[in-house]
Amino acid sequence: MDDCIFCKITKGEVPSYKVYEDNDFMAFLSIVPLNPGHTLIIPKKHFRWVWDVDNIGEYYEVVGKVANALRKAFGIDLVVSLVVGEEVHHAHVWLIPRFENDGHGESLKTDNVKNLSEEEMKDAAEKIKEALK
Repeated sequence: MDDCIFCKITKGEVPSYKVYEDNDFMAFLSIVPLNPGHTLIIPKKHFRWVWDVDNIGEYYEVVGKVANALRKAFGIDLVVSLVVGEEVHHAHVWLIPRFENDGHGESLKTDNVKNLSEEEMKDAAEKIKEALK
């Protein structure tokens, strides 16, 4: 898909705060984060929906690995996962760390986008990458 932003990210045509990559999948920080560390996990091959991914079991192994890295990186217990897919037509899973001061224990508000600096984004990415080692 030539016009798919996520396909462009996997090809390196669009910059991202990449935290994980293997032969089939990639994880990077959302540029419209609901919390620091809000990560998207995508298959490198273009699929419209998560449930269309051929190796969906391996996909969710990566999702679990990144979710646990988020817990470790930020010293938290709760990471919310969402599969929506309406805003970008490429399969993706959102992983959003939840913190005590963000309404933790209440429903996640998907319109509560945080304005994080480049430094904060880089710091979050480095924490996650370190936790994945």
